[in-house]
Amino acid sequence: MIFRQLFHSGSSTYSYLLGDEQTRQAILIDAVLSSTEQTLLLLAELDLTLSIAIDTHTHADHITGLGTLRDRTGCITMMGVQAAADCLSATFKDGDQITAGSIKLEAIYTPGHTDDSYSFYLPSGTGGMLFSGDTLLIRGTGRTDFQNGDAEQQYHSLFGRLLKLPDTCAVYPAHDYKGWTVSSIGEEKCNNPRLQINTQVAYVSLMNSLNLPDPEMMDVAVPANQACGFSN
Repeated sequence: MIFRQLFHSGSSTYSYLLGDEQTRQAILIDAVLSSTEQTLLLLAELDLTLSIAIDTHTHADHITGLGTLRDRTGCITMMGVQAAADCLSATFKDGDQITAGSIKLEAIYTPGHTDDSYSFYLPSGTGGMLFSGDTLLIRGTGRTDFQNGDAEQQYHSLFGRLLKLPDTCAVYPAHDYKGWTVSSIGEEKCNNPRLQINTQVAYVSLMNSLNLPDPEMMDVAVPANQACGFSN
């Protein structure tokens, strides 16, 4: 498999490109609109055809590249069935497989950060790869105080779903603000301070006490992303 991790410095967003070496079909996770030209250049250089572009959730800190990539490449654009966007090619639900060539991503519904949050798991004999969106971050978890976020739901998404994956599973989040690029389930279990809390009540109390400012682009990004990256 061909794998590339792309970084958008303005929003500290990671996008992930997964390509099948035989069919040359590719999946892109969490595309950023302003990185479109860079993404298209990389696809051309790697001789890949973008088959599917997916977002882990409706982002509030950058504008998605889904719509523009569909226009430029003819790819299928997808988000979870809970997403408010009505401009998608198709949707997925918990347990669905998103496939390009031999690449088969399992969609895992992980609400809490937003009500349309998903993670994607690519299994393998060595533990696999988890693209965790904003649900599980490296040494953190996504905030739960807007876009129908819910700390109780996030607790269950983490402890009931993601942390049950193999400890050796590599964790690739949608964002990082400290320069970390990858972790693992086992590493996060041991070192992520928000995962040391062992009760739902304590987790909810912690998340509800963060008092974080809204993302600077929230009022622009959310409606644009509900339109697949196009302004109304």
